Amino acid sequence: MTAADTRLRLADLGVGAGAFPRGGDNAITDVPGVLVGHATVHTDRLHTGVTAVVPAMLGAERRWLPAGLAVGNGFGKLVGATQLQELGALETPVLLTSTLSVYRVADALLGHMLAQPGYERTTTLNPVVGETNDGFLSDIRSRPLGEEHVAAALATASSGAVAEGSVGAGAGTVALGFKGGIGTASRAAPVGEDAYTVGALVQSNFSGTLSIAGVPMPADELAPGPPAETVGNSCMIVVATDAPVDGRQLARCARRAVFAMRGVGSDFAQGSGDYAIAFSVGSGMPPADAALSPLFHATMDAVEEALVNSILMATTQTHADGNIARAIPLDAVRARLKAAGAI
Repeated sequence: MTAADTRLRLADLGVGAGAFPRGGDNAITDVPGVLVGHATVHTDRLHTGVTAVVPAMLGAERRWLPAGLAVGNGFGKLVGATQLQELGALETPVLLTSTLSVYRVADALLGHMLAQPGYERTTTLNPVVGETNDGFLSDIRSRPLGEEHVAAALATASSGAVAEGSVGAGAGTVALGFKGGIGTASRAAPVGEDAYTVGALVQSNFSGTLSIAGVPMPADELAPGPPAETVGNSCMIVVATDAPVDGRQLARCARRAVFAMRGVGSDFAQGSGDYAIAFSVGSGMPPADAALSPLFHATMDAVEEALVNSILMATTQTHADGNIARAIPLDAVRARLKAAGAI
């Protein structure tokens, strides 16, 4: 990679974290025990993949984690949504992928889980798989993703820095007129007398006018060519925390995660499938609701930054038929942020 190709995250541009500090890697993996892996496909006709968010503690000894779901707009194919909402329990890793591959990916995730030690007698399991539509840059009807890609994403799941941009489930997505993709961020926040981490990972594929730190970045002014078209117009958000919050409280966090989309300029179009899943790896007595405001604030900040990172870190991708989703020009972003006094 040349210096000209180097992408930068929001923190690299000098934009502050806000009310709460970023975590060590500024990623969802700052939450203890949360891992991320990708399987990415880039060819002349395919830009697609699978991204896995894996709570390492799920298994035979701990079959579920408290979780909550928020549906900003239900134009989507979120496998496992109703049981997640009804029971407030996450039983599997959360996988993200392409719209028409979601069912093959869900079946592969189910097979993976049933093959794990301790699951030999399991007769019911709720795989959770979300999606956005990468059809602008990928031959989506070929449904190219399945068992091998799920296995690769799960096998490569690790802690530490997370690959962002045009990788995994974000390989072919488009956001706010630019190339979108996978983004992540985290914050440390107090809940009562204790400090906890909240992290977010997003798959961005929605329309509107980009705003970074409150500064408009219209694609028709910044992009070197025509703005990319968003197909399917959706966003998946995964939030993790080590705060010992319960399913009801996590649903409240998830709603704040969807709210954060407006901070980067989402127009919440009618065909948008906007979902947030929040889960906790913590244990202990849930805090009083009166102590949750900092966690809500930190969630929105982390999600907003993750959405921005998904665009800043994305690289230009082209389909053989001529469709192009261009990376946002970082020099133009920096100039606008400086002019506005944001950096």
